[in-house]
Amino acid sequence: MNDMSGRYEGGGGARNVLGGPLALCCSAPRTGFFRDGFCNTSAEDVGTHVICAVVSDAFLRFSQARGNDLLTPRPEFDFPGLREGDGWCLCALRWREALEAGVAPRVRLEATHARALDFVSLADLEAHAYPT
Repeated sequence: MNDMSGRYEGGGGARNVLGGPLALCCSAPRTGFFRDGFCNTSAEDVGTHVICAVVSDAFLRFSQARGNDLLTPRPEFDFPGLREGDGWCLCALRWREALEAGVAPRVRLEATHARALDFVSLADLEAHAYPT
């Protein structure tokens, strides 16, 4: 469990934006601050990677233009590069920025950490919910 003290014991115990247990976002490619597939967080996660997004080409181009290239593989970091349809734990502020620009990717609500609600509204997340 993550209690924001920096301790982390896997995805268990964390809650999603709907109040339930935090579900797996994506294991291929490995995502999340802890690279365990969950959009969990800790005090060390200054980017607050808590929104489980299903990325689109429009979002990937937007992010690249903002200096965060998620398209290009980086083998030195075991990062294959993302393609449309991949799941990825996004920084809450980047998702909000994409929302304001009209290119916010879809969101898996069950896999989005409750901490996302510190940055964006549940209504905005629900409006971009990925069908389960």
